[in-house]
Amino acid sequence: MDPFKQNLKFAVRQLRRNLGFTVTVIVTLALSIGANTAIFSLVNALLLKNLPYPHPERMGTIYTRVDGATPSDERHNLNGEQWELLRDDVPSLISAISGGTSGVNLQAGTHVQYVRSGRISAHYFDVLAMRLAMGRNFSEVEDRPHGPEAAVLSYSLWHNLFGADQEILGKAILLKGAPYTVVGVLPEAATTPANADIYTPLQASRDGEGAGANFEVITRLRDGATWRQANAEINRVWLHRADRYELRANPGAQVSYSSVPLQKGQSDPLRPQVLALMLAAGFILLIACANLAGLTLVRMMRRSAEVATRLTLGASRWQIQKQFWIENLLLAMAGGVVGVAVGFVALRGLLQLLPEHFLPVEHVPLDGRVMAFTLAVSLMTSILFGMLPALAAGKVNLRSAMSSRAVAGSGSQRLRQALIAGEVALTVVLLAASGLLIRTLIHLETLPAGFNPNGVLTAKASLDDARFNDAATFRKLLDESTAAMRQIPGVQHAAVGLSLPYERGLNDAVTLSDGTQVGTGVVYITPDYFGALQIPILLGRAFNEEDGANTQRVAIVNQTFARKFFHGANPVGGYVNKNTMIVGVVSDVAVVPGLDGTAPLTGEEAMYIPATQVEAKYLSLVHVWFQPSWIVRTSGPDDGLTAEMQRALASVDPNLPFSGFYSMRELLAETLATQRIEVALLGTMAGLALLLSAVGIFALVANIVTQKTREIGIRIALGSSIRQAMVHIGAPGLRASLAGLVAGLIFSAGALRAMRGQLYGVAVYDVPTILTVVFLLAAIAMLATTVPTLRIARIVPAKTLRED
Repeated sequence: MDPFKQNLKFAVRQLRRNLGFTVTVIVTLALSIGANTAIFSLVNALLLKNLPYPHPERMGTIYTRVDGATPSDERHNLNGEQWELLRDDVPSLISAISGGTSGVNLQAGTHVQYVRSGRISAHYFDVLAMRLAMGRNFSEVEDRPHGPEAAVLSYSLWHNLFGADQEILGKAILLKGAPYTVVGVLPEAATTPANADIYTPLQASRDGEGAGANFEVITRLRDGATWRQANAEINRVWLHRADRYELRANPGAQVSYSSVPLQKGQSDPLRPQVLALMLAAGFILLIACANLAGLTLVRMMRRSAEVATRLTLGASRWQIQKQFWIENLLLAMAGGVVGVAVGFVALRGLLQLLPEHFLPVEHVPLDGRVMAFTLAVSLMTSILFGMLPALAAGKVNLRSAMSSRAVAGSGSQRLRQALIAGEVALTVVLLAASGLLIRTLIHLETLPAGFNPNGVLTAKASLDDARFNDAATFRKLLDESTAAMRQIPGVQHAAVGLSLPYERGLNDAVTLSDGTQVGTGVVYITPDYFGALQIPILLGRAFNEEDGANTQRVAIVNQTFARKFFHGANPVGGYVNKNTMIVGVVSDVAVVPGLDGTAPLTGEEAMYIPATQVEAKYLSLVHVWFQPSWIVRTSGPDDGLTAEMQRALASVDPNLPFSGFYSMRELLAETLATQRIEVALLGTMAGLALLLSAVGIFALVANIVTQKTREIGIRIALGSSIRQAMVHIGAPGLRASLAGLVAGLIFSAGALRAMRGQLYGVAVYDVPTILTVVFLLAAIAMLATTVPTLRIARIVPAKTLRED
């Protein structure tokens, strides 16, 4: 241990003597390791870390594989018929479904609170193997249609809203305007895939929402059963279903079902983006290692006289190499420690950037696996950036090293040029990828909106409430609340709509005049909806107060609906659903597609119907999934408008709070949250890569200037101009940059194809993006080359020659 301690002390002294070099290396390592630590934390939480349930390897979900003209292999949502068959005829599994999470109103005393409600089947907590802190799970009777209304509270809701009442079991609470009996409380820190504040029985059937594939399934393998056995049972009971909707768009295809780990089902939607970010972080690490290898190589060459002296005094070449390894290991460990801190800050910032409930996991910790990863990365960087310098230490020529003018040879310079070319090549890939994502985001944000978003404020409220399942009460609420909002000073228009532009709307089937059933978006609205959003009416008329519950059924369609189903003919005066007359055509608005998800925003077919003509059974169904929006258009600033809108709604129903207020630009930002996050993260990494590449080029040229000061002085003394000297010295940096740029473009030609699914309105080989990358890198390379060569202008040949 004594030789090791001596080497360690010597390494510390050397690093303290070269403080600028030490700080540069640690900062570079901290940034690259920190980026990898933050991104790996996401990979760990989403893809590697076991779910927080007992025996997670026995938990799964169901995927559908379709082999045909349009093949697919994706998570399968169930309809009511499939659920009944799975529940009753697949004995190898304990199965449960959920109907999603939505916002509802909970009244505790005189206080009404908006909470997240999860609708789940009876054995949901059994599948999770979760023991309740108090009470019991839902019974089979409570989960049948029209069964008793029951509720299970999350621990935080029970503690915060009900004061941790130990006598809460059996009490009735007013939820969604109706009494629900509390039957259980979840344990503290419990998590579920639904991630709700309160849970109620789903009461699924084959009707209503059970007529469509609206249920998400989770399963647990029973003791003694196998997944192969379970898959065989699933395929057997689902083979002869009456409605095999998976084949509607793929007639004649082969369909099979299989169980996959629940973790895969939960993380699949984010898997491509997270792995792409991990790859980008790996590129950053490689760039940093190449940069540091060059810097360390130069430092080693400057210490060649020291190495030669130690060799002359009897040290072995292995002892010299070991000394350099120890110094590099110290730097890597210091960079790793600082990198953990950087990763922690970066991860916290990333989680703040993500929208609420964006991730399917509740916590993204820096746990033991992440720490082990960071340690491994630190050791790997020690090897990568320390390998070449340490090996070069064993090749020091004693005679040249002992001379007073020992410098790095041409082989060292070529090696540094190769490292910089590699840096630049990886930087090109990151810049091109981030550029394509930026262009995609710009394309989506500048799509024709079809309406005027300026001066509009919207507010949502949950009408999943027993009071508003009555059509007359629902109409009264809308009429009186919009009338009250029109009285607010500055408000020009006030309306209500089931959904808004930039949102995903309700998808439903309508029947055309020839009997064909087609899918379309359906939005109920009040008469001033088009005026409030300034959506142009192209043909016919808008709705008016005369379109009531007992008058002719009417509808307004958008351009895409008219073009797609009426083939260019004027649809006004035509009929859908047998007795609903089309009275107008409006412009398309940008929405999140629900029928053909080829892009985050599109102008999908839509049909608008008067809110006054919506039937009661329809209201009770759609308000489970959607919160309607109150819309006001103002002529001035919206300061204080949210409070005025809430007062206007309270004047009609004091027990109905708004769940949130949004401008149209905020809705657009929320819709494009995934694209914004990708741009922010990949753009940051590309910027870091560009900075590291610039530092590498700068360091190469600056070192050449230092090494060749005497040669430059002689050249100038013999008549060479300063400009010629600058070109001669800067050429290696420019050649390395050019080689890296060409290699990066070639590499990008293959690598960027993997991004095809993330690009909208932009080609993979987008010429403006490629040209921007080329010009940006050329400008940075020229700047990084020129700045250090400016020192040549300060060289005085006579002084240089005298000093020599």
